[in-house]
Amino acid sequence: MTPAITVGVDGSPESLAAVDWAADEAALRRTPLRLVHAWLWQPLDVPVVQDREAQAQAAQAVLREAGARVAGRHPDLAFTSEVLSDTAVSALLGEAGRAEMVVLGSRGHGPFLGFLLGSYGQQVIAASPRPVVSVRAVPDRAVPEGGDVVVGQQGSPEDSAEVLGFAFRAAAVRGAAVRAVRAWSLPPIYAYSPGSLRLADEAGGLVPFEEKALREALAPWRDRFPDVPVVEHVEMGSGGQVLLAAAAGARLLVVGRRTRHSPIGTRIGSVAHAALHHAPCPVAVVPHV
Repeated sequence: MTPAITVGVDGSPESLAAVDWAADEAALRRTPLRLVHAWLWQPLDVPVVQDREAQAQAAQAVLREAGARVAGRHPDLAFTSEVLSDTAVSALLGEAGRAEMVVLGSRGHGPFLGFLLGSYGQQVIAASPRPVVSVRAVPDRAVPEGGDVVVGQQGSPEDSAEVLGFAFRAAAVRGAAVRAVRAWSLPPIYAYSPGSLRLADEAGGLVPFEEKALREALAPWRDRFPDVPVVEHVEMGSGGQVLLAAAAGARLLVVGRRTRHSPIGTRIGSVAHAALHHAPCPVAVVPHV
């Protein structure tokens, strides 16, 4: 069975924006869509009336509203919906294991952003085995129709294969270009050793080295998607700042997240964190080794 694009719904404007994006994506990819709402009855020892049936009906109403939205937007799109009796993080991570991708809404509060489910969204992004797309509730005009799919590339071709593959597939179904961005910084040794800089220049220089690394990482994906235009962007600076600057006007930003566990648990990573907090367009976070 073809994996579905799964979207978490809670009835908020942000989650409905995620529903719209997920429905459009499923239509582009000709992939089934799955709407899920996590609701777990947990009676509290407090003196209030707790109507389990009314809450269950409200949970179903959230999905009916989302389903009507999908049907109105894409009448021929196949989709299913389900109320999951589980906590939000557990439910969404369980869905992620069998989905093509998971889509969540996000909201902004001044210069800082929270996710659709508060810290829950961040936990899902940090632990999901499949790509997670974060979508803001913004006017349609805020995400240009003709924008590029911008992707951050770092490390070796093997390190970035999953991330680039997601970006190229997203660009292909949209008829868009891929703008591949590689940020680099001067190794500390060069800052303290002018002689080392001279040796680097004799070897071709650091900029040609970074440009060559990006070309090599893109090569197999250019071959696989020959109709997708590619723009290469190599710039010295912090990964988050360079990527966000390049993503101005993008229709989708794709970043990677290493799946290796740190001593303090799963983490999103600084570049993905910056993208999720500051990019105006949808952000796809793709896990990779």
